[in-house]
Amino acid sequence: MTTVLLLFASNIFMTAAWYGHLRFRNTPLWMVILGAWGIAFFEYCFQVPANRWGYGRFTAGQLKIAQEAITLIVFVAFAWLWLGEEPRWNEAVAFALMLAAVVVVNLPA
Repeated sequence: MTTVLLLFASNIFMTAAWYGHLRFRNTPLWMVILGAWGIAFFEYCFQVPANRWGYGRFTAGQLKIAQEAITLIVFVAFAWLWLGEEPRWNEAVAFALMLAAVVVVNLPA
């Protein structure tokens, strides 16, 4: 559970760093880049421990697929709440397929 919570925290910072500036289109690019770097530092503060502590309990593949699924959850919420973009049907289908990948990667080999 710790790994999943750390991955959620990491993805919140990652999404803010990558996409948060889109609301500030008039801000100079160099300022946006510096701000994103500052936010990304905190992403790594959560991502690295999540992978370090999760590896062994989960395979690297399971960690990556979980991270991608969490990224989609966080991104959909972020795009809706921060950017005002409501999810579309094709994005919902893509999200369901990603969740199916989480199930498949966790099946016994």
